[in-house]
Amino acid sequence: MRSDPLTLAAYHRKRDGACRRRAFLFSFFLVTCHLSLVTAEAAAEKPLNVVATLSTFADLAKTVGGEHVNVSTIAPATFNPHFIEPKPSDVLKVKRAALLIHAGLDLELWRWPLLDAAGNTRLFPGQPGELDLSQGIPLLEVPTRVISRAEGDIHIYGNPHYWLDPENAKVMAQAIGDKLSAIDPAHEQDYRRNLQDFLTRLDQKISEWKARLAPYQGQELVGYHKEWPYLMRFAGLKMEQYLEPKPGIPPTPKQVQFIEGYMRDHRIPAVVQATYFPRRTSDAVARDTGASVVLLCQNARELPACSDYLSMLEYNVTQLVGALEQGAPAGG
Repeated sequence: MRSDPLTLAAYHRKRDGACRRRAFLFSFFLVTCHLSLVTAEAAAEKPLNVVATLSTFADLAKTVGGEHVNVSTIAPATFNPHFIEPKPSDVLKVKRAALLIHAGLDLELWRWPLLDAAGNTRLFPGQPGELDLSQGIPLLEVPTRVISRAEGDIHIYGNPHYWLDPENAKVMAQAIGDKLSAIDPAHEQDYRRNLQDFLTRLDQKISEWKARLAPYQGQELVGYHKEWPYLMRFAGLKMEQYLEPKPGIPPTPKQVQFIEGYMRDHRIPAVVQATYFPRRTSDAVARDTGASVVLLCQNARELPACSDYLSMLEYNVTQLVGALEQGAPAGG
């Protein structure tokens, strides 16, 4: 029995159509799988969003993280980090972040409402996306008694400006490297390599800085605000008096009079202050005592010459050495 030619043709058309559909579906499946792999790889290669409260921490995070991190900062480098008002854009940064790096202690009290507004629980204290850089740092000026607001802006956990001692930067950079490796183990080797490169350069600079500061060990300077103890310790210098009568309290006529007498009696060569404090009082004291005003950087990018952590310390050491080389003013 032979098949009807029309029926046979219809059968072949149906079979060919089914084959084409199967081929199309298979091709579509392959393309979809390929696109999925490309998307996954792209997602895997997308830099981690890292938010740092201070520009110094942001610089260290970028130095260690390299191309694998996208780093943003909350506090502008040219502003006093104690008194920052985060913007809506900062809330969005924190909401999208995989890691928040901060100073800990009680420096950034504005950090808490910022975290609450962002609602990114991964960055809350003790969570995987939070890094408190004060951990492992030997703190100075930790109160040993009950303190009150009558004493000014006293930090209840100790002086929080610890990053100004480059020896502490080793601990901080190591902590950043460990945290990035834990969050993003696929790039741990790169993080470790970047970290070691930074530590090697830092050790070289520390040796240079100590050699330049060696002739001035034990010499005394006056500060504007009590933010330099860690740098003074590293430099081997003394700083016991400040233009602020109490931390955070602007200079008073009585305090200025006392400081001028103290500088004459002790032949203090310079007043040291960060760039974001007003200079009028420091300039007046320097003029009346024959001393100089030394502007130092608290954070990376505070001045063009302080574009990163190492250049910030280089600038600060150079400024200190320059003031000390001029020697103490006559008199006293």
